[in-house]
Amino acid sequence: MRPVQRDPGDGSASAAWELLLPAASAPARTRGRSLQAALREAVRSGRLAPGTRLPSSRDLAADLGVSRGLVTEAYEQLTAEGYLRSGRGAGTWVGAAVRAARPRAHDLAPRIPGARADFVPGTPDLALFPRAAWAAAQRGVLAELPHQELGYPDPRGLPRLRTALAELLARRRGVVADPERIVVVSGVAQATALLGLALHARGVRAVGVEDPGSPQHDALYASAGVTAVPLPVDDEGVALEPLRSSGVRAVVTTPAHQFPTGLAYSARRRAELLDWARSVDGIVLEDDYDGDFRYDRAPVGALQGLGPDHVAYTGSVSKSLAPGLRLGWLLVPESWTEEVVERKRTMDLGHPALDQALFARFLERGDYDRQLRRCQRAYRDRRDALVAALDAHFPGSEVSGIAAGLHVIVTLPRRYGPEERFLARAAQAGVAVRPLSAYAHAPAGPEGDKEIRLVLGYAHVPPARIAEGVRLMAEAATA
Repeated sequence: MRPVQRDPGDGSASAAWELLLPAASAPARTRGRSLQAALREAVRSGRLAPGTRLPSSRDLAADLGVSRGLVTEAYEQLTAEGYLRSGRGAGTWVGAAVRAARPRAHDLAPRIPGARADFVPGTPDLALFPRAAWAAAQRGVLAELPHQELGYPDPRGLPRLRTALAELLARRRGVVADPERIVVVSGVAQATALLGLALHARGVRAVGVEDPGSPQHDALYASAGVTAVPLPVDDEGVALEPLRSSGVRAVVTTPAHQFPTGLAYSARRRAELLDWARSVDGIVLEDDYDGDFRYDRAPVGALQGLGPDHVAYTGSVSKSLAPGLRLGWLLVPESWTEEVVERKRTMDLGHPALDQALFARFLERGDYDRQLRRCQRAYRDRRDALVAALDAHFPGSEVSGIAAGLHVIVTLPRRYGPEERFLARAAQAGVAVRPLSAYAHAPAGPEGDKEIRLVLGYAHVPPARIAEGVRLMAEAATA
């Protein structure tokens, strides 16, 4: 007998109907046993939780298209076994005798469990997140947001937010910012994916990346069908001769604070890079991941301000607010705007409108500028604490790169090596740390007796913990 498909009418009936429907389709001679077995397994597995009220035998029989007697017999059998309980006039319920293990959701967030000190770079101090100001902005947005703005947004982003971002980027980073060419994205990772797809659509199959550089680029561009070509970085920025000879027409850069070496591109290299892009009708992809944080002078302006027709500029709030917000921006040359916007439309139909309105209000009221100043003070103090701890515990060490961002490069004397042994001992002491070699795209040559070069993140570590972590690392290295 085929089950009659109809709306069961309530949550428990719906669950029972869905779980038992296959059993109701079993051959007539085995249908009763199949129904009992399916109901028993549903209780054991927790899909029917203790305390769930089951539909009446009449309703469930009608839902499944079986006789009422078959359902009544199944209820009575499982009540006798303790899986169900019933009372006269009170209905039938899932009993509490079977305590099925609840399904667990595993957390795949990138964390380092058990570390006594964590110097892995890339994370801001999440305790600095401005909860009170953010909550106030959220209340204001919920009170004032027009109903129609909760619909599908412009794939570029809400005009209000794009206008506020254009003002911010022009004022703080020297960007030539047309709101019509700004796309609100889910962080720099989505901006990279969008650019990769746009490059592939134009027939570009290779993009140059800084070496050393962000380890995410290879996978992000590969997902768009574009190969990442490692290009060495010298003391002025990405090396020009390897770039020219590579044949690529697109290159990813971090000019304000090269990741991870910590250098700032020289004025000469910036001009040469733009000349190269014009000569090959190419594009420079500028990742301004921490350009707001410079501690010894005013930040150097973005490269995009010198060549807006050949630079795609991207940034996010991941270092200033929190990476979990998944909120960033992409500013593209005019000739790229239409195809990038269309890619964004087909990818996700636009960034969440409520989040955009909230951030727009946060910008307009000056809250974001206050947050940047707060982070600037905290991160400068932590960088100073790290440099002082290195001087105290690792005599002869050298910190390189500009005073900026959320990490430093430190070179340790050879006596603390070799690198593999140093890293192993640090790990045994509970200190999480990454070597500069971990960010190399091209295979390294023979290491020999070289100095140890570490990339130490400090923004997320309180000053007292910084001093303690460096001490632990030094004790482990000399044990």
